Amino acid sequence: MASTEIYRYLPVGKQFIPLDPEGYLVNMNEWSIHVCEQLAEEEGIAMTAEHWEVIQVLRDFYARFEQAPAMRPLVKAVGQALGPDKGRSIYLMKLFPGSPAKVGARLAGLPKPANCL
Repeated sequence: MASTEIYRYLPVGKQFIPLDPEGYLVNMNEWSIHVCEQLAEEEGIAMTAEHWEVIQVLRDFYARFEQAPAMRPLVKAVGQALGPDKGRSIYLMKLFPGSPAKVGARLAGLPKPANCL
């Protein structure tokens, strides 16, 4: 479950989007492409078509299972949706350094994956 504690606001155009202490959206309904791009910029990630493919897989996974995937389910979901070359943890680490499941979920506007520290 997403935190409802507002830690700071993310400026996106003329809006200020509330974020929790870990940088996740307080209200998932406030996600947009522009919010994702702003969050990615803060992470030092320049969004490419490959990033957007994974963001879509994450959002589809959430729509289906009502939770953000941890790393293993994310690798499997990406592999099923985008093929075995992209369904590898190395590939995801290049796109979303650190913790692809956490960073990807944050950029996709999803709550923190349950099994991620």
